Amino acid sequence: MPHLSSEPSRRPPGGSPTPAQRAQEQHPSRRRTAADVRRWRRLLADERAEAAVYRDLAGRRTGEEREILLALARAEKRHETHWLDLLGPDVGAPVRGDLRTRALGFLARRFGGVFVLALAQRAEARSSYAHDADATVTMAADEQIHEEVVRALATRGRNRLSGTFRAAVFGANDGLVSNLALVLGIGASGVATNTVLLSGLAGLLAGALSMGAGEFVSVRSQRELLEASSPSPDAAAALPHLDVDANELALVYRARGMTVEDATAHADAVLARLTAAPAEHPLAHPGGVAEPSADEGDDLETHGTAWGAALSSFCFFASGAVVPVLPYLFGLDGLAAVVVAAGLVGLALLVTGAVVGLLSGTSPLTRALRQLAIGLGAAGVTYVLGLIFGATVG
Repeated sequence: MPHLSSEPSRRPPGGSPTPAQRAQEQHPSRRRTAADVRRWRRLLADERAEAAVYRDLAGRRTGEEREILLALARAEKRHETHWLDLLGPDVGAPVRGDLRTRALGFLARRFGGVFVLALAQRAEARSSYAHDADATVTMAADEQIHEEVVRALATRGRNRLSGTFRAAVFGANDGLVSNLALVLGIGASGVATNTVLLSGLAGLLAGALSMGAGEFVSVRSQRELLEASSPSPDAAAALPHLDVDANELALVYRARGMTVEDATAHADAVLARLTAAPAEHPLAHPGGVAEPSADEGDDLETHGTAWGAALSSFCFFASGAVVPVLPYLFGLDGLAAVVVAAGLVGLALLVTGAVVGLLSGTSPLTRALRQLAIGLGAAGVTYVLGLIFGATVG
């Protein structure tokens, strides 16, 4: 049974108030209750768990990302101290944090990738400190900033996998929906089960090959387009031979969107650095004509490799397309096969939608239900058409 103090704590002369004293001063008529103590203990446990998550994530990284994550862990330690001071003698034995925080810690210890960072971003966004009378304004502000820090770290990982991930999600979803629609449409027309099975397998192979080839061409073409728009390294060799008085280098920067004044000033600075250190390679000069922008580099990284996108698209389309065929492979037919196929595809659509939601930092439930509605809606239309066609032929 926790000790529930009803006497206001006394501040030492000249000393800073503790969290308990500040809470008492802000709410003089309030006395701590057993519910308060339980809530503070739970918040303390959550802060400890979140600090452990950041330390575990830091242990899987090096350099700047590691330092950022350790700094977040130290910030959570400050929040932990707040609840310790507020609890005072009522701190009691350590309690467990909420289920979501403990699950996040489990994933951080064993995986630690962008998926865990996306979950940590959502955890920071759920902070209740802005509406908690016993949390300080600084703590609430900290949590908002922590969300942005974790969002930025997660964005790095999202950019690294976005090209292949886009192909994978698109391939799996397309395989699930298109092959379910094909299987249901043909099955509803009343043809033999073997025909439905062969149609589903043919749709799987044809669709996977088409998706893989399409992704390869799409990503390869996009990268070639971006590379064609990037500055040529060969142009740097011309810098030492330019007519400084004419300063045609300024035209390059004007063509890239700078104003006349900014382009002229930037070109003058580049040529001045080149004149001051002519022995250096022109590419060594910051702002040189061949220096690509940060955005161009990000675009190339974001779209991924053509082979990676093609392979991901092929494999994930095939893995999605095989799901609606499974009931027929195991000997089911008729309405039973239709119900099982639709159920399996619905479950897969919920999973893929939830994963997309988590990685994008949005609600996994909303994204999962959206995927389910779109996928089963499209397949349902095809099934109805199959029924109509079968009735007409019959």
